[in-house]
Amino acid sequence: MIVEADLWERDHLDLVDPATITIGAENHGEIAFGALQAGLDLSCGPNMVFFTWAGFDEMDDVTGDGHAELLDDGSIEITFAYHNGDEAILKAKRDTSSTAC
Repeated sequence: MIVEADLWERDHLDLVDPATITIGAENHGEIAFGALQAGLDLSCGPNMVFFTWAGFDEMDDVTGDGHAELLDDGSIEITFAYHNGDEAILKAKRDTSSTAC
């Protein structure tokens, strides 16, 4: 669950549905916050996941890249960048029942 961002307020993150990032099997995942919904193509390391993403934000096609790092306290820090646009730092709490890559 995404819990905060440096560019957007909490109410924006949960605009449509609760803000989430999913690191799934077979190097795929999903992210959703605000009006954005996107699929992730993943490359995994021991404590970091790199990704490119493509999806829709307010009905517009959007793409970008980023990475997510599992921190020592169990939280996740996500650097999320739009192609030729904003870059944000998101914070997430890890679902303890999940496993990355």
